[in-house]
Amino acid sequence: MRWIYTPLPADQVEALSRRAGVSPVLAELLLRNGISDPELAAKFLRPALGELQDPFLLHNLDTAATRLRTAIANREEIAVLGDYDVDGVSSTALLVSILRRFGLYPKFVVPRRMEDGYGLSRSAIDRALEMGKPSLFIALDCGTNSHDEVGYLRERGIDVIVIDHHRSKERPLENGILINPHVFSGPDDAAWRHLCTVGLVFKLAHGLLKQLRAENHPVAFRIKLRDYLDLVALGTVADLVPLHGENRILARQGLKILQSTQRPGLRALMQVAGVKPEHDILPVDISFRLGPRINASGRLADAAISVELMLSEDETFCRETAQQLDAFNRERQEIERLITEEAERLIETQFADSPGIVLFGENWHPGVVGIVAGRVTRKYNRPCVVLGNEGEFAKGSGRSIDGVNLVEVLGSCCEHLTSWGGHPMAVGVSLTKLQVDVFRQRFAEAVRLHVGADVVARRLELAAWLAPEQIRDRLMDEICSLHPFGQGNPEPVFGIRSVVLRQRPEVFKGQHFRFNFDDSRGRRLFGVAWKMADRIPPMGEPIDLAVELTWNHFNDRKLLQLELIDWRLAAG
Repeated sequence: MRWIYTPLPADQVEALSRRAGVSPVLAELLLRNGISDPELAAKFLRPALGELQDPFLLHNLDTAATRLRTAIANREEIAVLGDYDVDGVSSTALLVSILRRFGLYPKFVVPRRMEDGYGLSRSAIDRALEMGKPSLFIALDCGTNSHDEVGYLRERGIDVIVIDHHRSKERPLENGILINPHVFSGPDDAAWRHLCTVGLVFKLAHGLLKQLRAENHPVAFRIKLRDYLDLVALGTVADLVPLHGENRILARQGLKILQSTQRPGLRALMQVAGVKPEHDILPVDISFRLGPRINASGRLADAAISVELMLSEDETFCRETAQQLDAFNRERQEIERLITEEAERLIETQFADSPGIVLFGENWHPGVVGIVAGRVTRKYNRPCVVLGNEGEFAKGSGRSIDGVNLVEVLGSCCEHLTSWGGHPMAVGVSLTKLQVDVFRQRFAEAVRLHVGADVVARRLELAAWLAPEQIRDRLMDEICSLHPFGQGNPEPVFGIRSVVLRQRPEVFKGQHFRFNFDDSRGRRLFGVAWKMADRIPPMGEPIDLAVELTWNHFNDRKLLQLELIDWRLAAG
């Protein structure tokens, strides 16, 4: 791993530190986030809901809110179809919850991965129509390119609203009302351009309430939109969208609401996932605990049960459903483990030198390969597409690394794909099995042309160098003001020079180790290294550490802890 540190001009760091009233370390972190103005720094460190912009600035939102207002006034039948991932589930739960407050009870359906495939498919639409013909059909987190499917609904006299954030490869949707800031982007929409679907649904709900309050609708005044931010935080964090602009505001405030959520389903899910509301809830709690359990139902069964969990007020149902999702997740983990082991063997024996990797297994479950793609991408630091078996097709997901935009890569080698789409860091693809080998070659070449030969060289960007004496609770409090960390706002990695371990690190659970060292004043600092027991640093010899700083909650105490990312022998 190659450590990279790019010093910033000392005068800029000192100036921002003085003018913004923050430490030089925090000033350096803000500058690395592109923030040099003290006023912008204050807004970044204290993101407020009052900073959200007028929802009607979003293209077509006024039209969509007006159509919903008409549906409420006329007590119309509505059908909602949301994707089966966390963004789709939280979007569906949010929209259905809001409409229920106005006395409507929309029917909702979630595509079944194995039966319906992805998105706004004909089979998923037909399942929705079996529940009765609605006046209005709303597609969430899918549908941007579904011209034929929207036409199918319009031929039956059904109005269509599509709320989505996936990139479009075709002409804009013509027969429905489309809200998608990537299709209708403008020069002044940076604040909300990267909202995921649940963020866009939140904006639509905001617009709807503004219209209804202007008419003095009594229910509209009783709804507090901030109470729905727990759902917004779930989808925003899980969908790996950049956490800046309005995403940062929604995620930061939403995590606070999630911590004290009144939804029985979310409380039950947090309990089985080991998320403790008495501690600060962080994005990792969504990414590694709540999100995988919500996703597990869509990967192995029917994600509609996750929507039911978000909506239900029945404590018993929520407890049993959360346990069911936990069981699905354990099953998913075992399937994923077996596929990951096989995928790693393939990489190491056949594709060790390829800059971009495409893997396919006849026995691989297509509902799990996206997680496998993420694991092998991180381990080998190369873009990977992992495909599972679905009849005559190979279907799966791709994950990328920093500096490689998968949408651009696939755009240059998509001639053999039957369908594809997604984001720069994550895509879904489908192709016939006969085309896998040729696509593998084209993908590797496209990645090589995109980034050159340096893709395998893993880089570790250091945010700042710290002296051990600087690592104190006050610094941790400042770092916490940068939360939430995620895409577009990465957690800072700090370098510490010439540390000497006087005690041998303690291995635990066969994979991890704990370590400690003293600063120049004799104060002891404690750290942990996850899955690094095969690479324990030496005692009594100066080493450099690359660490993240975290709080460790133990026995009702909050202790500062270093999490080791990498180490190297100190120079000289």
